[in-house]
Amino acid sequence: MCGIAGILNYSAAPDEQTVRRMLGMIRHRGPDEFGIYLGRDVALGNARLSIVDLSGGQQPIGNEDGSLWIVFNGEIFNHVELRAELEARGHQFSTHCDTEVILHLYEDYGPKCLSRLNGQFAIAIYNERDRSLFLARDRLGVRPVFYTRTANNLIFASEVKAILAHPEVTAEIDPVALDQIFTYWSPLPPRSCFRNIQSLPPGHYLLARNGNIEIAPFWQLTFRDSTAKAAPDLSKSEYVAGFRELLVDATRIRLRADVPVGAYLSGGLDSSTIAAIIKHLGHSHLDTFSIAFSDPKFDESEHQKRMAAFLGTDHQVVYATHADIGRVFPDVIWHTETPIMRTSPAPMFLLSKLVHDRKYKVVLTGEGADEFLAGYDIFKEAMVRRFWARQPDSTRRPKLLQRLYSDISDLNATGQAYLKAFFGSGLKETQRTDYSHFIRWRNNRRACNFFSEELCAAIDRQRSTADSELPLPNGFKTWGPLEQAQALEITIFLSHYLLSSQGDRPAMAHSVEGRFPFLDYRVVEFCTKLPSRLKLNGLTEKYLLRQVAKEWLPAEILARVKRPYRAPIHKSFFNEAKLDYVRELLQPEAVRSAGYFNPAAIAQLVAKIEQNRPLGETDDMALVGIISTQLVHQHFVQDFAAPAAIGEADSVKIVDRSSFRRAA
Repeated sequence: MCGIAGILNYSAAPDEQTVRRMLGMIRHRGPDEFGIYLGRDVALGNARLSIVDLSGGQQPIGNEDGSLWIVFNGEIFNHVELRAELEARGHQFSTHCDTEVILHLYEDYGPKCLSRLNGQFAIAIYNERDRSLFLARDRLGVRPVFYTRTANNLIFASEVKAILAHPEVTAEIDPVALDQIFTYWSPLPPRSCFRNIQSLPPGHYLLARNGNIEIAPFWQLTFRDSTAKAAPDLSKSEYVAGFRELLVDATRIRLRADVPVGAYLSGGLDSSTIAAIIKHLGHSHLDTFSIAFSDPKFDESEHQKRMAAFLGTDHQVVYATHADIGRVFPDVIWHTETPIMRTSPAPMFLLSKLVHDRKYKVVLTGEGADEFLAGYDIFKEAMVRRFWARQPDSTRRPKLLQRLYSDISDLNATGQAYLKAFFGSGLKETQRTDYSHFIRWRNNRRACNFFSEELCAAIDRQRSTADSELPLPNGFKTWGPLEQAQALEITIFLSHYLLSSQGDRPAMAHSVEGRFPFLDYRVVEFCTKLPSRLKLNGLTEKYLLRQVAKEWLPAEILARVKRPYRAPIHKSFFNEAKLDYVRELLQPEAVRSAGYFNPAAIAQLVAKIEQNRPLGETDDMALVGIISTQLVHQHFVQDFAAPAAIGEADSVKIVDRSSFRRAA
């Protein structure tokens, strides 16, 4: 795993020192060694976390005649098979790493090569012949790519902070993006939270040539068409066998590394299955890692311990207290580079530090199963509401909602009448595009009541019609209700929050690479073709996975109802530690100076907390959203300062082709 950065400028050769500063900003992503390519129009940089071909894979890497050059962040898990194919076609390799496989594949197939890659990647390739720059991002957005344009430059990087190291770029929080974050938990693509800095959407590539930029998809999420005549379904046993084979192989190829590989173990079905498969594949020794909370409302450590004992793993635990979460939160926001509506990334940050301290660079995790196999309560909620909508006057049907969201205490403590009123909003509007998520997003938006008048006015001025349109995949209207709900969860929550703020960023803060077998594109495409009943069977979530995992897991894990990963919020900021930064950021003067929020409303919220009055879900989300926004403003807008550029003490590979190409 690595970080990449670069500059394309057709009017002047980019400056090497600028690229060194950009790489200095993302040293945490790849502290082992660095590389810089200097061309006629472009400078490419790489910060490498060496995992495959430790001694020979330093970037940048060129093809046989030096016309193509690549820097790369990620892993291509099928590189062994692709390399054999490319060698048979006559390609000569100078390394044993997956980076060179991508380069030769691009040489032969151009952008179409992306469909051949099984992996998680952010790619930059410069073509000296036509002076073009090619950027690409994996199908589901596991690895990030940001870019911006100035008068003369196209600047890109794995993280925004590297772009901000360029002297022509400054940070300004985008009001529309902030409004989207407080609604959807992330900006809608292609926005980032900063004005004029965009995120390359998952499953897309960018081709810059002759001053023009083309952005196009190479993969899109597609579910089975509920309006078309369906092909005969496989039998249940055939589905089980097919899914088992794919998941085992997806796990097998994600164990490919020249360094030790560990696994996260939450105590739930998904991570337990992956850890069990690793053991099933013959790995006698496996280190597993998990989070224990001091707050019993969030702790699952007993399940984790039992699963680790069942598998016989060497289990490591990070213990997260309220004070720990609050203490590291400013560092977490430095790495997420965006406001967040949950504290959940903070314990993940602590966990990745534990992994790093134990000398591991790679962990396998269970992300993706909930999205592609319908594991979340929101899918059950939508199903129950549709069932209820067929008889809206029923008194029995809404009682099914009492079985959901056991993790949200204030929702279930209010009684049947409140639940019926809460979930009955928009009940009959079953044709809404956002029917499954309408209640969640409407509830999230209550946190926008803390916005200042100035911010609200800026949002109204800058929001366009396009900003109100959800990023729906082609074919969305032809999919069934469950599949539509899954598509919204995948394209918004998974790609732009879970895999970023809670995935890539907390892990790479400590130079740890996460690998996700459930997000293998073959597993994904198998799941998107499943009948709904094999994902959500009655109110049993992830039904097919439970059938597959029977042979590997104990009954108590198989029978566990999904418990979403969460972390405490207001107690993390207001506790015995008395965090100075929290009080400073929430002071009326600091709030008024930043300009995003209403100081009086925040003062009332703080008073409510300090008086130990009950705090609901909306206030909790608003609190973390406010604090994280204030931190983003402080880190990147108000006090941004680049750390030292990579220098003489670092291992740096320089490929200087600028004079050669100009002479040519």
